[in-house]
Amino acid sequence: MQSYLDETPVWRDGTASNAGVLTGMQCRIWALAAAGKFFEGMIVFMTGVALPLVAAEFGGLAAWQHGMVTAASLAGILVGASLLGGLSDHHGRKRMFVVEMVIFVLFLVLVCFSPNFWWLVACLFGIGIALGCDYPTAHLVISESISSRVRGRLVLGAFAFQAVGALFGTGVGYLILANMDDVSAWRWMYATAIIPAVLVILGRLTITESPHFLMVKGRVDDAEAATMRLLQREPRYPKEVILSERAEVVPQKAKPAPGYGALFNKKNRRATILASVPWFLQDLGTYGIGIFTPVILATAVGQKNEYATSVAAIIQNDVLAAKGTAVIDVLLFVGIVFAVLLSDRVGRMKLQTLGFVGCAVGLAIAASSSYASGATQTVLIFAGFMIFNFMTNIGPNAQTYVVAGEVFPTEIRGKGAGFAASFAKVGAVSTAFLFPILLVEIGTHVLLLCLVGTSLLGAVMTMAFKIETAGVDLETIGKDDVPREGVTSG
Repeated sequence: MQSYLDETPVWRDGTASNAGVLTGMQCRIWALAAAGKFFEGMIVFMTGVALPLVAAEFGGLAAWQHGMVTAASLAGILVGASLLGGLSDHHGRKRMFVVEMVIFVLFLVLVCFSPNFWWLVACLFGIGIALGCDYPTAHLVISESISSRVRGRLVLGAFAFQAVGALFGTGVGYLILANMDDVSAWRWMYATAIIPAVLVILGRLTITESPHFLMVKGRVDDAEAATMRLLQREPRYPKEVILSERAEVVPQKAKPAPGYGALFNKKNRRATILASVPWFLQDLGTYGIGIFTPVILATAVGQKNEYATSVAAIIQNDVLAAKGTAVIDVLLFVGIVFAVLLSDRVGRMKLQTLGFVGCAVGLAIAASSSYASGATQTVLIFAGFMIFNFMTNIGPNAQTYVVAGEVFPTEIRGKGAGFAASFAKVGAVSTAFLFPILLVEIGTHVLLLCLVGTSLLGAVMTMAFKIETAGVDLETIGKDDVPREGVTSG
């Protein structure tokens, strides 16, 4: 079946053409998956801008309460990635693709009407559950519907919208702050995503189910119909789809999906470690730095009025931090653009290793700002964070997401990608909750040096357990005769 997706046009003399144009359905699937990543970046990173106003409206929050607000959505992602994402191996990619967005809209509306701190935390957790489900399903609906040759760049192209969402969320926060002199402005920040999310639900209802999933479930006729719909184009090609593995499936009785224990057997253990541990290590830095950049900038650069009590003063502090954050977040987008261009050419493992090392360099430069003052301090912390954002998105933040959806066989791909995302979000939740406490207890300098160490460890783990998946046919993943490393495509 993958051969139909991988087939490219040829000239009359038999010379292969590189014009692998996506069909309308493939473009629709990609755009709807990209929308999910956009909402994640927007909501998670906008929380850093909204947090001072949340604290002001609810009568001031302790450091641990700040941590709970920022960690709530990430904790939800941790739960949702495995709890709901794994269900895509049982109920299908499309069904969970729709369900997750319905859950997202429901809790997003409830956030906007939060009457107290605990209500807000619970609703942000619910939003996170929906976003967690999106980690495996968004990847799978793309990767299981397109050519192996361009899988990496298209998956990463959708993932790039996480950076676009982060930048957009910061920008929305700034615009609302600049035009609304009220602590309740944070509610309007979240409300801006409601109508676009409803439109995404309607769009997801129109896509086709993954042919890979249908084949694993023994639904050969449905898989052939889904492939035909997926590849519908003008002029019509292929004119029919005949899947050759009918003898290997049992249409009358679907094969049961393996449990989570399959991730840790001898066959899949290496893939599970590679997909999970480096992602965990990069999330320690990416979410800690990403969410608390406004706080770090306002504190380290010295622009923050520590004794702001009026609404106007609080908002002014927030505006100053949001401006600096927006400048730094631009490099998230630049980094992911480079990842899209290079992932299928250079390979996932090389970029992930290089990215981890680059993150360590950027964080070390930012940490060195504690030994400077004035303009030099500002330059060092901005330069360090900008290098970090660029290198994390060209490397570990992008590649760990791609790899988690590629290194597992189809029958456990949803569970594998979901488990990896959940394990990674243990790091994200930890750093989001502990960051505001550690910033007070040990200071910015020591905290950044700790993240330098975790970045270097990520590079070591990537090299130790590397499995290159660039250009590899997903139907061959998990087969004994497939090389476990060194596979790259041009």
